[in-house]
Amino acid sequence: MDVSKALLLLKEKGYKYTDKREQMLQLFSNEKRYIAAKDVLEAMQKDYPGLSFDTIYRNLSTFVELGILEMTELDGEKKFRFSCSTDQHHHHMICLTCGKTRHVHVCPMDQLKVSSEDFKIVDHKFEVYGYCKNCS
Repeated sequence: MDVSKALLLLKEKGYKYTDKREQMLQLFSNEKRYIAAKDVLEAMQKDYPGLSFDTIYRNLSTFVELGILEMTELDGEKKFRFSCSTDQHHHHMICLTCGKTRHVHVCPMDQLKVSSEDFKIVDHKFEVYGYCKNCS
């Protein structure tokens, strides 16, 4: 995902363009890692002093619903990043210090013999947490 695709998707889904949304998306484009809502608020406070945490969080939730952002939980806090632009099925290794990610192209679901008549799997998530070379 990139900023222009994200803005186009928002427009297609009936959301208005705002400078705040574009700046928020640009922040994710520049960071290329998981970041918390408080980090987004802090980065945008200079340009928008009256911006509330609720406004940030509401927009982040909308971005996740639309598939623009991915969300994970690290240290009890929800963190967000741009959705991967690859269509290839993969999972992530996530650095607990800096939030950077690497793709993992092996899926543990392939090893599981899951079949059930009373449960239909529609999605799954696999994340590995540790420390990148720069942070360890």
